[in-house]
Amino acid sequence: MGAEALAQVLRPLEGMFTPADYPDLLVGLGQPDDAAVWRIDESRSLVATTDFFTPVVDDPYDYGAIAAANSLSDVYAMGGKPFLALNVAALPPDMPPALSGEIMRGGAEKAREAGVVIAGGHTIQDKEPKYGLIVLGFVDPARMMTKSEARPGDVLVLSKPLGFGTTTTAIKQGKAAPDDIDEVVVWMKRLNREAAELAVECGVRGATDVTGFSLLGHAWEMAEASRVGLRFEWERIPFISGARRYASEFIFSGGASDNRLYFQPHVRFGRDLAEEEQMLLFDPQTSGGLLLAVPADNVDAMLTRASEIGQSLWVVGEVVEGEDILVN
Repeated sequence: MGAEALAQVLRPLEGMFTPADYPDLLVGLGQPDDAAVWRIDESRSLVATTDFFTPVVDDPYDYGAIAAANSLSDVYAMGGKPFLALNVAALPPDMPPALSGEIMRGGAEKAREAGVVIAGGHTIQDKEPKYGLIVLGFVDPARMMTKSEARPGDVLVLSKPLGFGTTTTAIKQGKAAPDDIDEVVVWMKRLNREAAELAVECGVRGATDVTGFSLLGHAWEMAEASRVGLRFEWERIPFISGARRYASEFIFSGGASDNRLYFQPHVRFGRDLAEEEQMLLFDPQTSGGLLLAVPADNVDAMLTRASEIGQSLWVVGEVVEGEDILVN
């Protein structure tokens, strides 16, 4: 669902739950964040999230693994460690059981890689497959990351490249090259675990994952929640191999146009970018990376450590005083 439609759907719920009535709900009723957080005691809080979507690739095993990695990402974006999950699936009654089983196996093996047990779930019948997870995790509230903790002077760091949306749309249209399919699948299946652990170690408190609302959409959520401005450097933003080519053919999902319509009023472009280049920044991502607001004094140590453990990181901008997003 697009950002504008979602805002309209949720409007009747405004004021129904008052934060003062739920003092242990640390995250969930204020500014939008990646997961809800409930305080258990002084050193532990429970992180809860859910996510599911229709297939973005043809292979059922890869689809299940990508959906699981995407669901787990919201816990990582809060600086948490997931431990328990439930399957959520809608499966066509005429789908061969072997294919449904491969979706579930892909999700289960990705969850096991993350140290998470899948303990049941719920399925229904539907015309189009849908799969994802409900995920629970733990986080230390003193080290929790949220969208509201970015501070002027922080450096913006991205843990995965962009271009997943345009590439998966090209897959659906039968226009994607095999090498590009392989590349995007590898990135989408990659857990955000190591990036999150490294971010917490390096004192990061402002973070989000880049998913359906695009880089600029989720960046705006962070800027608004933190009451800051964000500055991105176009030349430093990474893209997977086929993204610019598919963008030049204007292969974008409807979600990219929705994101642009909703978030563009908060974005300024300080350089002359072609329309398809701008659209790449509004491109919805599936199982995208983390956008981290890293304290400037910690950036060099973080990049060094990332290189040592094989974790990709890109410096893409900075947090500044203000309230808008600028792409230079």
